[in-house]
Amino acid sequence: MSVHILGIRHHGPGSARNVRAYLEALQPDIVLVEGPPEADPLLQWAGSAQLQPPVAILAYEPEAPGHSAFYPFAEFSPEWQAITYARTRNIPVRFMDLPLAHAFALENEKKEDDHGAGGGSRFDPMALLATADGYEDAEAWWDQMFEYRRDGTGIFEAVMESMELLREELSSNDVMNQLREAWMRKIIRQAEREMYAEIAVVCGAWHAPALKRMPAAKADNELLKGLPKVKVACSWTPWTFERLGSQSGYRAGIASPGWYQHKWEYPYDNGVRWLTNVARLFREKQMDISTAHVMEAARLSHALAAMRELPMPALEELNEAAISVLCNGDPAPMQLITQQLITGNRIGAVPEDVPKAPLQADIERQQKKLRLPLTADHKDYQLDLREPTDLQRSILLHRLQLLDINWGEQLRTTGKGTFKEQWRLQWEPALAVDIIDKSCWGNTLAAAANAYVTDMATRRQQLQDICRLLEGCIPADLPEATAALIQRLNNMAAASHDVVQLIDVLPPLVSITRYGNVRKTDAGLVLGILESMITRICIHLPAASTHMAEDAATLMLEQYYAMNDAVQTLANPALADQWQQALRSIMQDPQSARCLAGYAARLLSDSRQLTGEALLQVFSVSMSVSNDPTAAAMWLEGFLKGSGALLLVDDHLFALLRNWMQQLTEAHFIQALPLLRRAFATFSSAERRQIGEKVKHGNSVRKCGEDVELDVERAARGIAVVMEVMGYGGN
Repeated sequence: MSVHILGIRHHGPGSARNVRAYLEALQPDIVLVEGPPEADPLLQWAGSAQLQPPVAILAYEPEAPGHSAFYPFAEFSPEWQAITYARTRNIPVRFMDLPLAHAFALENEKKEDDHGAGGGSRFDPMALLATADGYEDAEAWWDQMFEYRRDGTGIFEAVMESMELLREELSSNDVMNQLREAWMRKIIRQAEREMYAEIAVVCGAWHAPALKRMPAAKADNELLKGLPKVKVACSWTPWTFERLGSQSGYRAGIASPGWYQHKWEYPYDNGVRWLTNVARLFREKQMDISTAHVMEAARLSHALAAMRELPMPALEELNEAAISVLCNGDPAPMQLITQQLITGNRIGAVPEDVPKAPLQADIERQQKKLRLPLTADHKDYQLDLREPTDLQRSILLHRLQLLDINWGEQLRTTGKGTFKEQWRLQWEPALAVDIIDKSCWGNTLAAAANAYVTDMATRRQQLQDICRLLEGCIPADLPEATAALIQRLNNMAAASHDVVQLIDVLPPLVSITRYGNVRKTDAGLVLGILESMITRICIHLPAASTHMAEDAATLMLEQYYAMNDAVQTLANPALADQWQQALRSIMQDPQSARCLAGYAARLLSDSRQLTGEALLQVFSVSMSVSNDPTAAAMWLEGFLKGSGALLLVDDHLFALLRNWMQQLTEAHFIQALPLLRRAFATFSSAERRQIGEKVKHGNSVRKCGEDVELDVERAARGIAVVMEVMGYGGN
């Protein structure tokens, strides 16, 4: 009876190849792999065509899905090769790490004891070996010593000896590591009791010495006695090379998953194939790369390897050669190489019959039905909501967003109309946890979204929050949640006396009414609330516009604009009449903030409710020299908000303004000047230039045929040129 300890690093083509070769030579009776025993039932899918790495075991607490852990595998992971070796030969394979039922429970206790204190940095013992061998980068040292080594003879004995020396030098009081190693030894003893003759153990290199020298079983049993437990569920989930990378925050991550995959598939590539892939990538991006470039880059990489006493170019040498030859010395294109080749954009696949939470299964069914595949890179979709499939895609994505499952990001679309949506989709493995976390709300996406939003409606206390929920709920086609939100919104709006808050929620509610045409939803439910809110605003806004500080009144101009825009969009004559009556009250009330009174006059003028002599009368009274100059300037600022076109087309208004300014004393002019400059600063440069010309030339702007002498003969000569440019041959 023999136990063979294979100490490995968790991801690496050389380690995976060495494990596979060792197992094929040994032909063990059972294979034990570092991993959570709760996931043993999932191993039945390993080796099947439907389970394609990179994949990960997702383990979580059903009662607290946010407490979860991932165990990723790539094709070049030693554990994956050990598992698939056992599965293809029909020999037992088991996970042997400390069960997560205990590990999660211990983590929960530690969180309670630490009260949320952050953990320290993770020490890498391999860095000591790399430093001793003259390497600054532990990753590069491991690659040269283990991943790129062609002859794996004696490799595991060397790893064992190195780790034994390290463990002697580095004493550790890590309780979790002690528990894990005690449990691993317990599983090895169990396999021995079951009379397996050749036992292969694949574990992290650091643990190897602890499994070689087995202490008395009693000591391990005492250590493991009385451990707390929680419930744990496991499933397979797709993984990505990007998430396998160390830059993702994964503790056992590697710097170059795409490169490792290349080395796994082509172990004897001397760099030519890799550089050919780089050249192909550049050509796809319309970069001019020839075969000669590839050959020269390959020669340079081999020269660099020889200078560094390496048997063949590694990634560092290939990158330097690519920058020098293929990139013409510019390191910027390396970002593309890193993203597409060194890291890679591969994503795994999981069989449909793998155990999943009902909500997760329902979402996956809809993804497949609507042809929305999971992709590691972002993929853009432009949806035409007039098409049934695109409409259903939109509903799916909006429902996921309501559940805070952000698989898709909605982008702004160009052009008019409400029948288009632009989405960018990118799958992240962490979304699987989000889906499981929301499974408590329902077994289907529709049921979960309805229940979740309905619950949120009872918890939110701000009108804006309810409106945002409703704005997302309408395109998600959730009738029950929509009804709950509308009722909640109606009750809150009826009880609110804050006019500003009511105006703030108008734009999202108005936008909701647009969905009725394309999505075939009953936007009339929202329209009834809008009408009552606008009526309430029109009643209370005149009083709310009085006795205001200057800064508050200036900010409220935007509320007026939003209110006016909402009324115009709805195109309801009764609401428009109420709004115009409110504006007249504000304009005529001497207690109204002056800039608001001026803007009210402007809005009435724009809607043709205040014209001719009536407009001149209001302007004349408001800009009278008997008024306080500051108040008059503030009124003018409100009246001219957004555009100075009125001053250009109405000579009478222009003359009144000019006369008012001419009658100001120097002190009053200096007092009003900052407000006047602020008002005119909002005009376009063309408007300011035309107003300047009008001041220069009197009451009129120089236009074609006015205030200038027209040269008819010269103008006629230009007609032939214009006709030729338009394609009429100058005739």
